[in-house]
Amino acid sequence: MFDAIAPRYDAVNTVMTFGLDGWWRRRTLDLLELHPGDVVLDVGCGTGDFVRALARRGARAVGLDLSAGMLSCARADGQLLVRADAASLPVRAASLDAAVSGFALRNFADLPAVLAELGRAVRPGGRIALLEVDMPSNHLVRRGYELWFRGAVPRIGRLLSDGDAYRYLPRSVAYLPPPEELLGMLAAAGFAGARRHRLLAGGVQVLTGTRR
Repeated sequence: MFDAIAPRYDAVNTVMTFGLDGWWRRRTLDLLELHPGDVVLDVGCGTGDFVRALARRGARAVGLDLSAGMLSCARADGQLLVRADAASLPVRAASLDAAVSGFALRNFADLPAVLAELGRAVRPGGRIALLEVDMPSNHLVRRGYELWFRGAVPRIGRLLSDGDAYRYLPRSVAYLPPPEELLGMLAAAGFAGARRHRLLAGGVQVLTGTRR
């Protein structure tokens, strides 16, 4: 599915988020508290948005994705791209200064295994910042969000890309564990001070933590 939507993925993202996805990614990287030269892994890198943004901040970025189609469409500004499974990262223990992910958590078949691998790969004192969708707590905002996400987004996807894929993506929110469970998973994977930062009136969240 991700191979199929890769060629138009960036364009559809821009339309369905009104261009806000760029700001969400910048905010996510702010929360990583990076230093020039830091080695940062982007897990589920897709077409390379985070990889390019990391390079602009002076980081040494590595993009990892299981979709060959996404990687073939990625623009990485000279940074390394790797096709691999996030539940079995091809990196040495404690070799990363930080890790980031954008809208990938709900698509991992074994999320605890992925987080455990990040806990193995990120050095003590290193940071993670995981950007993902969320549900607004305000009833009226939630209603508008659901109408857009579940009603308009599939139609946009059908017009610009692959209708089946963009029917799946809103439904995939059901695969995301509740916030308390997510924070518990981060703690179990070895990340202290796990926090949830809410953006877009709660429609988007960033999970952060520091490797113990």
